[in-house]
Formats: sequence, structure tokens, C-alpha cells
Amino acid sequence: MTVEVKAEAEAVPVVEEVLKEAKEAVVEEVKDEKEHNCEAKVVHKSASYREESNFPSDLKENERKALNELKAKLEEAILGNTLFKKEEKNEVPQKPICHDEAKEEKEKEQAEEECENGAEKMEEECEKKREESPNECVDVEVEKEISIWGVPLLPSKGDEGTNIVLLKFLRARDFKVNDAYQMLEKTLKWRKDFKIDSIFDEEFGPELNSVAYMSGADREGHPLCYNIFGVLNNEEIYQKTLGDEEKREQFLRWRVQLMEKGIQKLEFKPGCVNSLVQINDLKNSPGASKKEVRTAVNKAIALLQDNYPEFVAKNIFINVPFWYFAFHSLLSPFLTQRTKSKLVFARPSKVTETLLKYIPIQEIPIQYGGLKRENDYEFSASDGQASEVVIKAGATAVIEIPAPEAGSTFIWDLHVLGWEVNYAEEFVPTDENSYTMIIQKEKKMGLDEAPVHKTFKNHESGKIVLTTKNCSGKKKKMFYRHKIKKSSC
Repeated sequence: MTVEVKAEAEAVPVVEEVLKEAKEAVVEEVKDEKEHNCEAKVVHKSASYREESNFPSDLKENERKALNELKAKLEEAILGNTLFKKEEKNEVPQKPICHDEAKEEKEKEQAEEECENGAEKMEEECEKKREESPNECVDVEVEKEISIWGVPLLPSKGDEGTNIVLLKFLRARDFKVNDAYQMLEKTLKWRKDFKIDSIFDEEFGPELNSVAYMSGADREGHPLCYNIFGVLNNEEIYQKTLGDEEKREQFLRWRVQLMEKGIQKLEFKPGCVNSLVQINDLKNSPGASKKEVRTAVNKAIALLQDNYPEFVAKNIFINVPFWYFAFHSLLSPFLTQRTKSKLVFARPSKVTETLLKYIPIQEIPIQYGGLKRENDYEFSASDGQASEVVIKAGATAVIEIPAPEAGSTFIWDLHVLGWEVNYAEEFVPTDENSYTMIIQKEKKMGLDEAPVHKTFKNHESGKIVLTTKNCSGKKKKMFYRHKIKKSSC
């Protein structure tokens, strides 16, 4: 039995379970679609999808109308101190029904009129209470200052971030105002119950840092979040992170804390970066036997989906096993075009190539074929991008780094995608009577070779020569960067 056939045979139970879960997910997706839209809609395929603009002038007429309605509804709720009214009364949610447009328009006009009258009334009441009972008035003022992710939610404050936050909730609910408002309402209550305000004061075990972490940014400036599912397959790490119910709850709080840290890197202004890129490494992901892992991860994903709408610019899955495509194909017809446009999949042999479409090579971790190393004190973001060279089949690329001063320290990184080249390094002195020094004799670099990282100190003037011979029948992409540290003597 070949390795590939054997792998397929072993994966059959996993595929069956995944397909079963996918089927259940599809049923829930269709049910949810019917609740929000009264009837399920067919999602049509599109060649591409462009991320929406947050500039008010770029919004469609119906989108601007929805935004204004949501702002009016939110203004009334905050000024009237009724934002959490439904939760406090524990009202039973009613089954969604199709909306009467004429009725909605009338209610909107009434809401706007009440909002204007309510604002004046609240100010009069507050002034009266300030004289009679200062403490009660303070409570009202606190409610008016309600915010999320550092953005005030009271529309009349005029903060440009308010529109961006509200647009996220509207887009998550297809610009249905009532649904978007309810989603925001639930998110605010969840944040209060989950005690988000104190989450940055909490410390978690260092082993969780290997499960997910923030590192670098893509070509458009979106912060990158790496999720390494294979780490949870390690029994020791599994016991420390998900071994019991208490640890699983801590896992959820840690993952939410990481999301909040990522959001701190964003700027809620039109034209600025206000979403993240998620990179999900599926290599050695836990199998069907570890149900606790799947349950904890699914719960974390559900929390993020329900309470952080439209915060993902791209969702990139790398080291994707063959059976995962069956899972995606089953779900794809039921996904919106907005969601499908954000999903990217890469097999193990295409990881670096795929990441390079969105991320500069100096921001890609070395384990994924990039040049970014942990605790790298030699190269920083201020050093600029790495240079790219295309080497044709059978051609040779030569890079020369001048070394005019003796005693300088040279540092360089070099990587050829897919390698299959001969690579050599040498120092050639300026003095013809001196000898050339071999730094790295010519070596055949295989497919899985890590990027080169070298340091060399010259004792006389000359140049460093890096030679790459493309021995394959395909053109190759080579990336390199270098830095010179002059002697302090």
C-alpha cells in the first residue's frame, strides 16, 4: 500500500465524522438563513469579491439608510437607558416574521421624533437629579459613555469610529437593522458577563502561546494571527491547556484576550486597517478521538463569530489535508460570497507560495518558508523588504555585497522557493594577492531546506559573493536581504 493510499484509508473515519458535522452545520445554516431572510436564498458564484469601503460616500443608498436607522435606534436606547432592557426582563425571543415595510417606516419616524424629544427630556431630568441626588445622575452619565473597543457608541458624539463599528454588525446581518441591533445588544451583554474589562489583567500559562499568537502584518497592514492546531495533539500541552473543565474555560478567556490584543492594533477610521488576517495551520490537527479539543476550539470559534463580526479580512488555512476539501465543498454552496471571498486553502507543498500572495516574506515565520525568526535582533521592520530575484531554468544568479572596510560584520538571509538549486558563498578580497575564502562550499539544496541565515566578519576589504545555480527545469524565485555592521574600533 502506498503512503498516499494508506493515509486515505486512515482518514476515512475522520472524513465520515467531518461530513456528519458538516451536514448538521448546513442544516443550522439554512435554518438561520430562513430566520433572518424569511426564505433561503441561493448564493451565486462570483469570480472575485471586493472588501467593502467604510467611507460613508461609498455606501449604497440602502446601506446608508440602514446605518442611519441603526444609529437612531441606538441613540434612543442609550439616552433612554434601555439598551439592556430585554435581557433584564428575560423576555422570551419571538419567532422572526417577515417585516411590514410601511409599519417599519412609521416606527422609524416615531423613533426619530422620540429620540429628539428624549434627549432634551433626559438632560432636564439629569439636571434635576444632579441637584437632588448626584449619585443617581452619575449612573445615567455612565450609560451614555458606553463604548466598545474604545469606540463610543452614542452616535451624537460624532466619533468616526462609531460608523465603522456599526457597519461591522450591519454587514454581519446583511444590513437588516433589527438583526444588527440585536447582535450588538447581545455582544455588549456578553462582554459585560464575560468581564472583558478585566481580561488584560489576567495571566495564562506560557504553553498557550504556542497554540496561537500574533506576529507581523500582511501587505495591507492587517495584523496576523496564527492558530496552530497541531500543538494540541501533544499530550503534555493538551493536559495543561484543556485537561479539565476549568482549564477549558481558561482557554476560552485566553483566546478572547488574544483577539482583544489584536484589535488594539487596529484603527477605527475610514480607509484604515480595522480587521485581522487569521492563519490556521492544520498540520497534525487532533483527530476524532480528542473530542474535548474539538469542543473547546468550536466554542472559541463560536464566541469569536458571535461577538467579533467582520473582524477577519482573510482566513487562510495552510497544510490542509486532502479530506478538508470535501468538507469545504459541502459547505461552500451555503456560504455567502463575502465569507467565501475570505477563505484561502493551501496544501502542504503550497504553503509558502500561498502566504506570499498576501504577506511579505520578511513577515512570514521561518517554519513556513519565510525570513521571520523569533527574537530576531538583527533584522527589524525598519530594514525594509527583502529583494526578489527570478532565476530562469538553467540560469545562475550572483549577488555581490561590497565590503570596503575591514572588520565589518555582514548578516544575510536567502531563500529560494522549492530550492533544487546549487548554492555557494565566498569572500573575494580586493587584493589580488590574497586568497578567496570559502564561506559555504557549493551545496545542492533540497526541497525542504530552511532559509539561509549567515554572519561573516571580514579582515580585509573585498566583497561577499552568493551564487545560486538553478539546476531544475523550472524558473525559481529567490529572496534575500543583507545588513552591514561596521566595526566600532
